[in-house]
Amino acid sequence: MKPPPRISLDAMGGDQAPEIVVQGADKAFAAYPDISLIFVGDERKISPLLKTTRYMQEADIHHTDEAVAPGDKPSQALRAGKNTSMWRAIELVANGEVDAVVSAGNTGALMAMSKLQMRMIEGVTRPAIAGFFPNPHGQSCVLDLGANIECDAENLIQFAIMGSAFYRDIHGGVSPSVGLLNVGEEDQKGFDYLREAAAVLGADSLNLNYHGFVEGSDIAGGKVDVVVTDGFSGNVALKTAEGVAELFQGGLRSAFSENISTRLGFLLARSGLRRFRHKLDPRRYNGAVFLGLNGISVKSHGGTDAFGFSNAIGVAVHMLQQGFIPEVKSAIHKARYILNKGINDRDE
Repeated sequence: MKPPPRISLDAMGGDQAPEIVVQGADKAFAAYPDISLIFVGDERKISPLLKTTRYMQEADIHHTDEAVAPGDKPSQALRAGKNTSMWRAIELVANGEVDAVVSAGNTGALMAMSKLQMRMIEGVTRPAIAGFFPNPHGQSCVLDLGANIECDAENLIQFAIMGSAFYRDIHGGVSPSVGLLNVGEEDQKGFDYLREAAAVLGADSLNLNYHGFVEGSDIAGGKVDVVVTDGFSGNVALKTAEGVAELFQGGLRSAFSENISTRLGFLLARSGLRRFRHKLDPRRYNGAVFLGLNGISVKSHGGTDAFGFSNAIGVAVHMLQQGFIPEVKSAIHKARYILNKGINDRDE
């Protein structure tokens, strides 16, 4: 039987910290009552907030009055941030005192600090940021969302393995389909490194449910469960999706408020629109993960509310319950063997 998940929270990271961190933790504990949560940050600000919660009144606080600023560069945060709430929350994972960290703070600083303290899984060449997009059937996992602007075949293969394991952990043991993002579905399209990655991902011995190449429209269409790409394309896709969602929701509000007839139409369609808004609610998909590290580091959106932050904690809980890191270590070893064998066969 696995021990209860232990998670440190960067209580000072995010636009509305520490309020949303405390409130989100309270909501998360209601959903996962066996978890242990530790707040890292300014005790003078955190302690009064804990007294207003239902479940967190006796929670542990590791005090520090320093925090990473939203505008700090990663190099600056590494040099001068070793007493910040973010660094010390990650340090608890690196020291084995907790199993995961969740922060809504500066993304670049969180990536740099997590990589430095937790180190990479042996064999993994680069970490990747993974997150979820809504689709007609549920959710699509997309990675990388911005950690690596340029990638080679081995990077993409490793992203596919980690993304597949991540999807299984969050969605309960399914065998997710995996696709490589390309400019077309035909085998001859795209860069050489994409075709090289496709050849390895399709190997039977890798035991991956590889679908093939997919296009940008397939992310929202849900053609595959896991979409793998470089960080440049992934980040463009993420920001485009966020912009389209805001445009769509704003357009609906404007359209339904034009006159008496449109307001009446809204009342008639209210239940259906409520379900649709719930499906597109970005808070439900909050919690991007830095995959490839020897530890779990979850990035919450900086502007989220308590509901969104609680979902980010939930992502960490699911990954810990399913044993993400041991599974990835085994699969990465197998993929490197297949890739190296293919390179050696070509050289002979």
